[in-house]
Parts: sequence; C-alpha cells; structure tokens
Amino acid sequence: MPKISAILDCYTVEPSGLGVPPYLSTYARAAYGALVTAFPGSDIRYLTIDDVRWCLNGGRPHVALPLSDPLTYSATASRSQALEVLADAEMVVVIAGDAVPSVHLQAQNGSVEEITRALACVRGRRVLLGPLASWVLQDQAYAGLFDAVHTHTVTSADLGAGSRAAAPYERLAGDRGSFEGLVGQLRWRPVAEVELYRGCTRRRFCSFCNEPVKSSRVSFRDPADVLDEVSALYAAGVRHLRLGQQTCFFSYLNRDTAAIERLLAGIRERCPDLEVLHIDNADPLAVASPAGATIAHLVARYCTEGNCAPLGMESFDPAVIEANTLTCTPQVLIRAIANINQAGAHTGPGGLPVLLPGLNLIYGLPGETHRTHYENLAGLARILNEGYLCHRMNVRQARTYHGTPLAAMHQAQPPPSAEHFATWKADVSYVFDQPMKQRVYPAGRTITGLHSFFVTSSGTWHRRLGSYPIQVLERGTARPLFEDADLTVTGHQPRYVIGTRDAAAAGRAAA
Repeated sequence: MPKISAILDCYTVEPSGLGVPPYLSTYARAAYGALVTAFPGSDIRYLTIDDVRWCLNGGRPHVALPLSDPLTYSATASRSQALEVLADAEMVVVIAGDAVPSVHLQAQNGSVEEITRALACVRGRRVLLGPLASWVLQDQAYAGLFDAVHTHTVTSADLGAGSRAAAPYERLAGDRGSFEGLVGQLRWRPVAEVELYRGCTRRRFCSFCNEPVKSSRVSFRDPADVLDEVSALYAAGVRHLRLGQQTCFFSYLNRDTAAIERLLAGIRERCPDLEVLHIDNADPLAVASPAGATIAHLVARYCTEGNCAPLGMESFDPAVIEANTLTCTPQVLIRAIANINQAGAHTGPGGLPVLLPGLNLIYGLPGETHRTHYENLAGLARILNEGYLCHRMNVRQARTYHGTPLAAMHQAQPPPSAEHFATWKADVSYVFDQPMKQRVYPAGRTITGLHSFFVTSSGTWHRRLGSYPIQVLERGTARPLFEDADLTVTGHQPRYVIGTRDAAAAGRAAA
C-alpha cells in the first residue's frame, strides 16, 4: 500500500480571499501540489475539520435530520476514516486562520482547541499553513504543536522546514500538476479562488490589512501562469472560478485594461463551459478612475451575472479615515459605485444583476467616536437617495493582525463600538441593507438556476455559487440538498430574500 500524507483544512478567511467551503483556497491547492511533489506515489488525502468533527461525534451530525449541521456539513470522500488517516499519515498539513471575523451559514472555522484535539491523533510530522501561523509564532504556548510553520505559502522545497515569506510564483507553479486527485475528494461543487497578485498597490496601507504583511512589495502573476492554473482546474472538473485572492482586481498589472481583457477573454476561451466567473475585492480609488470604468465594463462583458465588486470604504468618518490611512473619501466611493452601476446594474438572463458593488464597513478602528456611526449612516443614506444598486453590505469589527500598523496603535480606551456594535450593525441592516434588497431584488422577480444547500428550522436555503451569492429562503420546507430550483421573490430581510415556487412550474417538473 502507498504511504499516506494528508491535508487537514480548518478553513481560512482573509481580507483578500476566502477558504471556507464551497471556496477551494489557494492554500489547499499549494499544499496538495507540494505533497504530491515531495512524496511521489503517496496517497494524498484531503480532509476538513468537518470530517474530524463527524468522527469525534460518533459518525453522526450534531443535529437531527432533516436539519443541516454547520459543524459537519463540508464532508470529503474520507470522512468516515478521518481519524485513521491522520494517524497513518507521514505528514499532515493543517490549513487554518481567521484573519477577519466571519460567520457562515454552512461552515465554522476550526478553533485552536479543535485543531489541538485533531493533532493528538497525528503520529507523523505536523505542518501549519495559513494566517494562524502568525499567531502561533507569537505565542509559545502553541510552539510544540507543529514541526514546521508556513505563514503565507508552501512548496515542496520548504515543506518540512517552514517559511516566513511568500514563495515566488515560479516555484509554486513548479509544484502544480493535475488537480483531479484533489477535486475528486470533495463532496461539494467548489468555487476555486484564483490569485492574481500579492501585496497592495496603494502608496499607504490601511492600518488593519494583513496583505502588505504577506508581501511588502506588489508581485503580479504572469497572465500565462494564471491561465495555466485555470486550465488545470477546468480539466479537473471545476466550473466555478473567482478571481479573488488579491486586494483589488481592478489594480491587476497596474490597471492595464488591455492585459485584463486578454486575461478574461483567455479564461473564457480555455474554459468554454464555465458556470461562474466572478471577481472579488476592489479598491474604490482604482474603480473610480477612468481605467476603472473601462475595467468594470470588461468584467460585465466577460464574467457571469450575480457578480460583486466589494469596495473597501471601511468608514465614512473623516477622523477614522485619517487615523487609519484609508485614502478613500465618500466622494471617491460614489464615483466608484457609479462606474460599476453604469457597467453592470442591468439584469442578466437568470434574474440577477450582472455586476454590482459591495460595501465594507469596519468598526473599532482608531479614531472612532459615536459620531462615526452617524457619518456611516449618513453616507449610506446618500447612496440610497441617489438611486444606486449595491449587492451586499459587510459590517465587521476590527481585528488586530500581527505585523500590521493597527497592531502598534494602542488606544487609551475601548472604542464605542466595543459596546454598541450589535445595535450599530442592526441600524445598518435595517436602514440600508433591507431597503437595498428590495431595490435589487424586487418582489415578483424570478431567480433561476438556484440550488438548495442548507436546511434550518426556518426552511430550505437556496443560492447559486459565486461571489457572495444572494441567499433565498423557501420557508417551511426541507428540500433535498443540491436540488435545482427557480424561485420568485416574495419578501426581504437584510441578509437574504424570501422566495416561493411557481405552483404551475413545480407541477410540470414533478410530472
């Protein structure tokens, strides 16, 4: 029997990318390529923390059917043997780290306590990869958990030694082969995160962001390398791509519109049957520029509907903007929103807008006062009053990441949001989110191509795969998972819409 090596994915969330199912992170693919190269002929198993939870709970979910369990939802082909795989593996690469706070309906990041419990099963070498590595390096209490630590990337050349800097893209490409062995182990349809560059193109860095820590200089990937990776993912059966593992899609190759069009056109040519091509992360400064307006039209032309370009406004308060070198002003944000709306606010054939902006707000940054919340609500009200469409709102509290300017900015006392965050977030939800949902997804609109993905006591949740997809709740039902559906919007909540099936269409489908 071949020897076993394993990846234990406990999921990652960063300002520049997602690694929570259904997203398949760049970390997972790099670890897989490194293990395949370093251990020729080995059986490389991919596990999730959900697999481990399943086994530790006696091979069953934590909730009763037909409800879905967020702790054991994202299963792999090796779920029932997860503990045996960890015990038999000569090396286990743990991927973990929540660099920003996040909440997901169908997943929960692995905690340090859960990771420690899983590692108790491991007899081989233990390697850590991802944002958690920066925390582990600062806390000696966890020093004995791992034999090697990689903060940003991993390759076959440094797999067992650890690394504190991102490897050159050429070295990562050297480990890249077929992804079929990895994708074939998943029990979900993945959205593959694709990185275009690392670092930040801004002259001054935002106080909280860990991306400049990963790379102090901007390093762009060659478009040919991106196309090679996309082709390998497509050959492995991946049909959902997100160009999302960077600070700003619009800033790729310094806003080179011709090169960006060649990249998008090349992806469509090499992957003719893609179901989703989306982007993520957009610097308002880049989007507001003349080149940004051109790029927005390119995204609307080559990508699929339901796309989102999240804009990092972070705060409308001038005092917070100055204290944290945020650089974007409300005036710049409005120009960016206008450019995206002009390019993509029209509705696609499946009932979703083609391309809309998303908005990010952060509370708890230095300089925050009670007026900060007023400035935020006033800025959001202006966007509503001027008639723009926005895909989604993301409101979170600042989290200090080692090596960022925020880590060195000591505040004399906790900011007001430390006490008021829940109510302030609720204000944003009902002042901005809910009326915007009513505008973007009007009652009576039918959204096609949805699939059921989760069941709670409220009903069945539906979505398409992609970048922050809208979730549609079909109340009072418990549909089989991954069942296709076309739903008509009948109600709105801040984070989702409510939908019903057309009775005649449902009857025809049943017949």
